[in-house]
Amino acid sequence: MTQQGVRWTADQVLALAPDASSRKAGSKLGAAGPWSEAGSSDEGTVWGLCKGSGSKPYQTVIDIADAAGPAYKCSCPSRKFPCKHALGLLLLWAGGEGAVPPGPTPDWAEQWIEGRRQRAQEKRTAGAAGPAAGSGDPEAARRRAERRAVRITAGATELEQRLADLLRGGLAGAEQSGYGMWEETAARMVDAQAPGLAARVRELGAIPSSGPGWPVRLLEECALIHLLDQGWLRRERLPDGLASTVRSRIGLPASADGPAIRDRWLVLAQYDTADARLTTRRIWLHGTDSGRTALLLSYGAAGRAPELALPVGLELEAEVSAYPGTGQLRAALGEQFAPPAPTAARPSGGTTEQAAARYGQALRADPWLDSVPVTLDRVIPAPDGDSWQLADAEGDSALPLTASARSRPGLWRLVALSGGAPVKVFGECGHRGFTPLTAWPEGSGEAVLLC
Repeated sequence: MTQQGVRWTADQVLALAPDASSRKAGSKLGAAGPWSEAGSSDEGTVWGLCKGSGSKPYQTVIDIADAAGPAYKCSCPSRKFPCKHALGLLLLWAGGEGAVPPGPTPDWAEQWIEGRRQRAQEKRTAGAAGPAAGSGDPEAARRRAERRAVRITAGATELEQRLADLLRGGLAGAEQSGYGMWEETAARMVDAQAPGLAARVRELGAIPSSGPGWPVRLLEECALIHLLDQGWLRRERLPDGLASTVRSRIGLPASADGPAIRDRWLVLAQYDTADARLTTRRIWLHGTDSGRTALLLSYGAAGRAPELALPVGLELEAEVSAYPGTGQLRAALGEQFAPPAPTAARPSGGTTEQAAARYGQALRADPWLDSVPVTLDRVIPAPDGDSWQLADAEGDSALPLTASARSRPGLWRLVALSGGAPVKVFGECGHRGFTPLTAWPEGSGEAVLLC
């Protein structure tokens, strides 16, 4: 299949933006005015010259058929990927062939594409040669792992003592101590090489004085951290799957060692979360043949978007491999056999009661799980006092929306899409409620992004 037959929607393009300001700036460049010599190839390359503030236009080229999602190159000084020029060019291309017609690839774009293909071939060749060339000293790796385990054990033991001191002194002391106590404790967990524990401790610092019922929420989170500590300290007694989950929650790296599953994967949703240190991108996939759901995680340093990006609503034929751990949905994207293409496939869904039950079952395998991916069939967004919920069209049950979902513009897109009629919604269901990410109208409408 050639890329000329695959046109994305504006929503699919804008979902690739690293932040809101890039989305706004890219939208302004999605018209023909600032562009010249724009063109595309059957191999999935799009290029163009964009007039900027200087005398020389910016050279922008995009490889749409890249296995890890679109790849971008622009001569502008922006450090964002994709930059506003790449977003604008993709929007122009998504509008139809007239503005970005097929044609011969210019030399400057061809050189970049050829360089990418050569590096990809070298990487495949190195991978085919096996791990022996770069495996290092297994004994040295074993000793490093043992030293890290000793540090984590010391950190978990210290954290247990600090939790005991907190409970002994009363939860009211947490409100008086302020955030500094938690940040100092988190720093100790970083020194212990347990980043997962450090992240959970930092979350504790935001709970005191966070609104009515905060002592209950603080106690719940302390209990989960205690459970994770004890899981690590007694990991030899755990089943292999649960022990892998504990190691993952502590923050130990792992490889996607599950068997490669080849399927036609529908890209369900993509969104970013960021803190001062890291931007994390979550991409949900649905296997249209296997019925499996997989989560791809990609990371970028603070202020930079992760490289992996896939167009929501399209389908790609590829292999994914699962990471270890009981109930874990995280996977790694492997070889891609065809570029993303339109599809009429939709994930099967269920009721709100089934969604809540699924989350409860998942907690048995992973007690630290915040949410699970679910698809709801025939639900209607409805106000519930000062809040919102998704109510079953044929039943009397509903799921409340999370506070984050209620604060996003996507809520009003969902309400407008529904218009009081049932819709299919994919999202994350957890103890805080349901976060809608993508929706489809009744019938054969296109996916509408809500995140």
